[in-house]
Amino acid sequence: EGDTPHGQLEARELGQAISRFLWSQKPPVRTVFLRRYWYADRVEQAAAHMGWSVSKTKTVLFRTRNQLREFLRQEGYL
Repeated sequence: EGDTPHGQLEARELGQAISRFLWSQKPPVRTVFLRRYWYADRVEQAAAHMGWSVSKTKTVLFRTRNQLREFLRQEGYL
């Protein structure tokens, strides 16, 4: 539960883990991931911002999500 002190602490720690993961990525990967999932850009918008094709953008996002999932698993969050 996010509204208990323990839940708030867990949410903050998870956020810090995600931030560590993102800072370990190359800047273009981090940028497109944040545009898509933090700023809620459509894939097409994120691709245009990066100067990438939609296909490349989808591939980068897919791979990054999988890497994040594995990172969180190793960190004990999943």
